Amino acid sequence: MSINKGKEIAEGSSIPATVVAAAIVVGGDQRNPPPLSRYESQKRRDWNTFGQYLRNQRPPVALSQCNANHVLEFLRYLDQFGKTKVHLQGCVFFGQPEPPGPCTCPLRQAWGSLDALIGRLRAAYEENGGLPETNPFASGSIRIYLREVRDSQAKARGIPYKKKKKKRNPLKANEVSSSFPIQQP
Repeated sequence: MSINKGKEIAEGSSIPATVVAAAIVVGGDQRNPPPLSRYESQKRRDWNTFGQYLRNQRPPVALSQCNANHVLEFLRYLDQFGKTKVHLQGCVFFGQPEPPGPCTCPLRQAWGSLDALIGRLRAAYEENGGLPETNPFASGSIRIYLREVRDSQAKARGIPYKKKKKKRNPLKANEVSSSFPIQQP
């Protein structure tokens, strides 16, 4: 690629031609951004899926009109594509972590998948211009729904949910590590 290519890109731009040319030589054409991380790809895919869900509603729902009820409906809609067997209270396998046989209980979305989805959509909403105060994914009703899903799935499996404890740093701020002593001059 020539330096002239960089000048052509920089014309009419506030970016100096030398900076554009250097970027082209070092990093390639700026119009091809680096590939997205797995998280960013999932977030974009989830955001597009939610937008499509809203457009498919009758009548279609504008993103600016979206509220927590639409999000809850979306989460319930996703249950039909779930792969996690959640035993109903009347099932003989209810409360058994590893049931010995098949049953007719429904497949649902796993709590962890829904929790991660909401986290990604919450971030995507704000990245796409939504205000944190109006974020429907941050609503209290969403948190309550996720807590209910988590608890019901834990009961159905017979394994209580245990919150992970945060790891504490064994060194305090004023302690010095014995393996790397600081020498005074």
